[in-house]
Amino acid sequence: MTTATSPTPGSTTSPVPHVNEVRLVGRLSADPAELTLPSGDTLWTFRLVVERPAAEARRGQQLDTLDCAVWAGRVKRSVPGWSEGDLVEVAGAIRRRFYAAGAAKVSRYQVEVSGGRVIRRAATG
Repeated sequence: MTTATSPTPGSTTSPVPHVNEVRLVGRLSADPAELTLPSGDTLWTFRLVVERPAAEARRGQQLDTLDCAVWAGRVKRSVPGWSEGDLVEVAGAIRRRFYAAGAAKVSRYQVEVSGGRVIRRAATG
């Protein structure tokens, strides 16, 4: 059995590969929204509500709400067909985004979605 070792101080390489992978299954809290950036690029954003298993829920916190963004690929073409309440599965990576809010520079984390699908459509009235 091999064990991972810490890189030496000042080293930029690590003997253990870094991983930033996310897989989520949850429901859409609202219809996805298309945003057009000043550059003219477009992306789709949505909020995913993921219920915590009862054994993991603590102090009344029973779900997590996660912001997601889709920049490219096949999933970017399918997201416009998703609707509030749909149960979806997404895969991607956590990204920290910086942006200006007035004079201040702020940041937030979001899931950059690289793949996704609808598992079950929301029930319609």
